[in-house]
This record gives sequence, C-alpha cells and structure tokens, in this order.
Amino acid sequence: MVGGSAIRGSRVGAGPMGEAERGDAAPRSFVSYFCANAHETRPAFAADAVIPELWECPKCGLPANLDSENPPPPPKNAPYKTHLMYVQERRSAKEAKTILKEAVAGLRARRAAGEVIY
Repeated sequence: MVGGSAIRGSRVGAGPMGEAERGDAAPRSFVSYFCANAHETRPAFAADAVIPELWECPKCGLPANLDSENPPPPPKNAPYKTHLMYVQERRSAKEAKTILKEAVAGLRARRAAGEVIY
C-alpha cells in the first residue's frame, strides 16, 4: 500500500474550496420560464444581464416564456412535401400536359435526327 497515511481520493494541496479562495460569487437572478407542457425552468442570469423573453424548455424542447398563464404554443410542423407536390402548387394539370407534350415532341425530333438518347 503506497501512502498509507493519505486520505483516499485526495491530492496534495487539496483543501476546502470556499469563497475565501475563489472570491465572492457574482450576483445572480433566477427567472422562471413556462412551456405549453406546464414545465417550469429556472435558469440563473447575471443580475445586470438582459433577460430573454423566450427560453427553450430543457425537458421537452418547446419554447417557454415568462407568463405562466399564457405559455407560447408549440410550433407547427409543416408536413413533408415531395418535389411533385411543389411542382403541382406551381402548375395546373392543363399546363403540365402542355409541357409534357412539348418535351415528348422535342425528344422525338432528336431521335428522328439520329441522336442517341438515354
């Protein structure tokens, strides 16, 4: 056994760490934020810091604000849209048929000219 008189888990120079060695703690203010799932979060801010209106809830990830009676609603997630859905928003079925006819006519003309099309 090495160092039998040493206290296990300590090191040379280790001692009580109090405010005497570290200095005084900065003044803080604790602010309560409330999310739509009724979670309360109390982060600490410096006393002279600007307090943000919104804060992300660490429990559920929803936005939280300072008003416990009216927490912000959860954000709405837009459904996934495919490329075809975006195209259908921009073009009507009639326009799509016209564009398709023009594209097919162009391909047939290139094929008739002897061009190899893959």
